[in-house]
Amino acid sequence: MTDADATSPATVASQRIADHVREQILAGQLKPGTRIRQDRLAAELDASRLPVREALHILQTSGLVTLQANRGAWVTRLDQRDCEQSYEIRERIEPLLLRHSMPRLSAQDLAELDRLQDRIEATADVEEFLVLDRALHWTSYRHSEAPELESIIARLWDTTHHYRRAFSYLAGETRRWIINAEHRLLVQALHDGDAVEAERILETHIRRTRIELRAHPEVFDTGFDMGLLTERTTWSD
Repeated sequence: MTDADATSPATVASQRIADHVREQILAGQLKPGTRIRQDRLAAELDASRLPVREALHILQTSGLVTLQANRGAWVTRLDQRDCEQSYEIRERIEPLLLRHSMPRLSAQDLAELDRLQDRIEATADVEEFLVLDRALHWTSYRHSEAPELESIIARLWDTTHHYRRAFSYLAGETRRWIINAEHRLLVQALHDGDAVEAERILETHIRRTRIELRAHPEVFDTGFDMGLLTERTTWSD
C-alpha cells in the first residue's frame, strides 16, 4: 500500500469503522460469536457497504472477526484449547519483546510504570484494571522496535481479551495481591536493568493466568453470563 492509499478517504473510513468495532469488541459490547450485520453497521455509522466490508477484513486480519464466504461475519470465538495455545505462545515470545525494549526504557518510562502500578493498586474496578494493565505492559514494550513481534502479541492480547475479562470477574478477590506482587517484581527488575529476571517474572505472570483459566472452562461456554459476576473485583493478565 502506498502513502496515498493509506490516506485515501476510503481507507480512512474503513480504518475508522474497524477501530469502532474493535473498541466495541474489547469493551464487551460485542461478545464472541455475535453476528455482525454489515447493513446495520453501515446504517449505524452512516457509511456505505464498501468501507464496512473493508473494515471487517481489517478485523479479520487482527483475529477479532471471522468471515465466512456467502454467510457473513462474526466476532471470533475461542474455545479453551485455542485460548490456552494463545497463552502458551505469549509465554514464549512476549518476554522476547520485553528484552528488545528494556535497553531503551528511560527514567521517564520507568516512572510511568510506577505510576500505572500505583493506579492499579488503587482501583477495585475490573474494567479500569484491564485498561491500566494493558497500559503497563505495553509501556514496558514501547521501545522494542520489533513491529512484527508487536503485531503478533497485540493480536493475542485482543483475541483473548474477552476471556481475560470473564476470568477477572470470576476468580475472586484473593488474586489481587498476586497480580500486584508480580507487577511490582517485574517493574523492579526493569528498574534494576535485570533482563533475565524480568523475562522470568513475565513468563511466570502469563503462565499463571493460563493455568488458572484451565480451571474455569465455564468462561468458554456460549451461555456463560458474565453479568452475574459484575460485582466481583479481581484481575488477570
